[in-house]
Amino acid sequence: MTDEPSGGSASRRKFLAAAGSVGAIGLAGCTQSGDGGGSDGGDGGLSGTIDIAGSSTVFPLATAMSERFQSEHDDVNINIQSTGSGGGFANHFCPGRTDFNNASRPIQPEEEEACSSNEVTPVELTVATDALTVVVNNDADWVDCLTVEDLREIWSAESSPTNWSDVNSDWPDRELELYGPTDASGTYDYFIEAILGEEGPGHRQDYSATEQDRTIIQGVEGSTGAIGYLGFAYYSQNTDRVKALGIDDGSGCVEPSLETARAGEYTPLSRPLFTYAKREALAEEHVAEFARYWMENATSQDIVADEVGYVPLSDEDQSEAMDRLESAIENAQG
Repeated sequence: MTDEPSGGSASRRKFLAAAGSVGAIGLAGCTQSGDGGGSDGGDGGLSGTIDIAGSSTVFPLATAMSERFQSEHDDVNINIQSTGSGGGFANHFCPGRTDFNNASRPIQPEEEEACSSNEVTPVELTVATDALTVVVNNDADWVDCLTVEDLREIWSAESSPTNWSDVNSDWPDRELELYGPTDASGTYDYFIEAILGEEGPGHRQDYSATEQDRTIIQGVEGSTGAIGYLGFAYYSQNTDRVKALGIDDGSGCVEPSLETARAGEYTPLSRPLFTYAKREALAEEHVAEFARYWMENATSQDIVADEVGYVPLSDEDQSEAMDRLESAIENAQG
């Protein structure tokens, strides 16, 4: 089971209602294993390796936190892989190969079972809020806003329109070119939940799927008829290359931004972002201290919002996450 307080699922549902590149980056050296394998250094400082995999959406935030932590602890090596939320759980975290798994959606019951079978206990930590963003080419002057129904029709496996005019007769008879994350991505899972519905016909598969968010930007930038979706942080770094669309959930068009996500106005595409710590790895002091560092800085406007492009945690959410983390550390080190 995930290491979280009772009522965690209910609070997550309440939060939801209210509210890129594949490969490994060795930020400071190569990893040997996902077991931490560190200790206090000879000079009393921290040392050891930390392995992180998972969500491409959380990747830039994890990178920002890792770089700052390593600047203060030279003997700690942090390696991060952008594998997608599901790919990280299945191939790295639950088999016990990594210390953290970043995720842009909550862990699934079958993933919890896989972790449990390998004696891995996930500790869920909310780290930010994202405004999942739908982007089109800058020359797509016929559209500035889409309704949830428009999005559902464009991406549904049942309708699968081929031209923009198939969705709206006022739009040009121009081919739709679709770009998005793979089915290993939490962004993909969340889009199905928020737009298509888990009981619906499913996500169409005739699109360019990638775990490299920059590839989505490049694809949409390169074709007038293109459309794609990805995390707000990647759009915020490329506002001159593509155009973000507003979303109308029935109460008028709302553009994606940190302000509209923070206010709970950008629905239904505002979502919490997570990292999952392996409780067993928190027995290692350098792993525990990195987890503390991340959560202590999760309210930082400078790091989370200005540098990365997500909504920082509120003081209340941070306090809840810190309580959960300290309880897990005490359990691991006791």
